Amino acid sequence: MKKNFYTLIFLGLFATGIAQTGNVGINTATPSATLDVNGNAKIRTTPNSTTLTGHQVLGIDTTTKEVKTLDPSLFITGTSGTNSTIAKATVVGNGALLGLSGSNGYEKINFGPATLGTNFDTTTDSYTVPTTGVYAVKFNYRYGDGVNLNVSLLNFNGGTPKIGIFRNGVVMDEGFFGGASISLLAPLVAITVIISDTYVDSVYQLNAGDVIDFRYNQAGLNVALLSSNVTAKMVVYKISD
Repeated sequence: MKKNFYTLIFLGLFATGIAQTGNVGINTATPSATLDVNGNAKIRTTPNSTTLTGHQVLGIDTTTKEVKTLDPSLFITGTSGTNSTIAKATVVGNGALLGLSGSNGYEKINFGPATLGTNFDTTTDSYTVPTTGVYAVKFNYRYGDGVNLNVSLLNFNGGTPKIGIFRNGVVMDEGFFGGASISLLAPLVAITVIISDTYVDSVYQLNAGDVIDFRYNQAGLNVALLSSNVTAKMVVYKISD
């Protein structure tokens, strides 16, 4: 009887040793990790750190529920490397190259290939918003040297020339070209001074799937200016959720 008692103790200790080398579960009968906690966990006291340098952050995989380490840089850009939402494109040439016919009303700018990012489609000359959030959008349009002097290039009765940023086919923001008519001494000659450089630079709340494009409206501007050297630039990137 005594021998059998010692045998049972030995088997019990042996079984305990085996259990300690496998998975341990708290609030679960089927642990699937070395330590599987099904419930809340508390850590009472931890040392503080004033920097992320040399540290990693813990996160929970929403699928497997495993705790994983994350690079702190992910919390700065939302992704590693270059901001994947960025797009930049530039075109230099005359109005025909930019796809402008000289008719009044807005016309879409024909940009060249984007120099940054993959969200700008050069076939449709539009940017498709990849994720919902706040975006910085910049659009600059310049013809000639930025200032033009001519007696007949501008007629504000035909409307003010302008540029526009469009969202899903509807104007979202506009920038206007300035101008003034100056009368010289006798014989009086009216000379029109045109500020032929304008831009739009602001931030906007955009939704995933929104289509952004950039347009120019010559309005009362003489079509002769479309034959001048024109530079158009656009930049779009996400800055916040």
